[in-house]
Amino acid sequence: MDDLSWDERPRLRSPALVAAFTGWNDAGDAASLAVRHMIDAWGARRVARLDPEQYFEFQATRPHVELAEGRTRRIVWPTNELWAASIPQGDVVLLLGTEPQLKWRTFCGQFTQAATELGVSLVVTLGALLADVPHTREVSILGTATDDQLIERFDLQRSRYEGPTGIVGVLHDAVGSAGLPSVSLWAAVPAYAPATPSPKAALALVERAVGMINLPIGRGALPGAALEYEQEVSSTVAQDEDLTAYVERLEGLADAGELDDDHEEDAEVPSVERLVEEVERFLRDQGD
Repeated sequence: MDDLSWDERPRLRSPALVAAFTGWNDAGDAASLAVRHMIDAWGARRVARLDPEQYFEFQATRPHVELAEGRTRRIVWPTNELWAASIPQGDVVLLLGTEPQLKWRTFCGQFTQAATELGVSLVVTLGALLADVPHTREVSILGTATDDQLIERFDLQRSRYEGPTGIVGVLHDAVGSAGLPSVSLWAAVPAYAPATPSPKAALALVERAVGMINLPIGRGALPGAALEYEQEVSSTVAQDEDLTAYVERLEGLADAGELDDDHEEDAEVPSVERLVEEVERFLRDQGD
């Protein structure tokens, strides 16, 4: 059974596919914000959507009721949708969805088949995790892959992680089995601001991803939203002396580019090596 229904089947020029899922691998909503920005900035059109019936346990991910014009009620179900955009410099496919609870292999198989049909040449997944990083400094982005050519081309880290994984990990396995190269990008979001959406991390993911797929994009409202984010978090931090001291220590470590051995367990520099460890710890925590 094909649960992916097509609005149209576009003819694209060897597009890249950029994917993000809301849920546990979307700290600060950074990954989903990044893909939403791409959809808007490139004027992408929806080309396909997945029927959620087979993939969600609706007591865990509940549909929402909305009112149209204050009167007509409609049910809004969890969505996983494919979008496509064509600009003079090239084409792109965007996958924005919600991590399902059921039938992960079938779920990823649906999108892998669609990616193959659309002639996708590279899959880039976006994620965000909570880490010990300061909100006032540049966002740390970790990029991983298993393909040697991609690692060298994009200056990535080799993925050696073993442990629990999410839908992003399963999707990488599925596209890899289909012969599609893939890259995973993770943004570090301050662990002391877990409930605050982070357009700053979203902007960093957008810039890293579009640099890899070599397509221009406007920054839109993200820079202004990122500045407001910094101000909002700074205001919250300023109300707590202990938190202020903690953030100042993180800022000092980030500026110095070195670890404080006395606080290695709770205050890491956002270096590549430490960020790899943060990603692995984050994934294992989700398994627990």
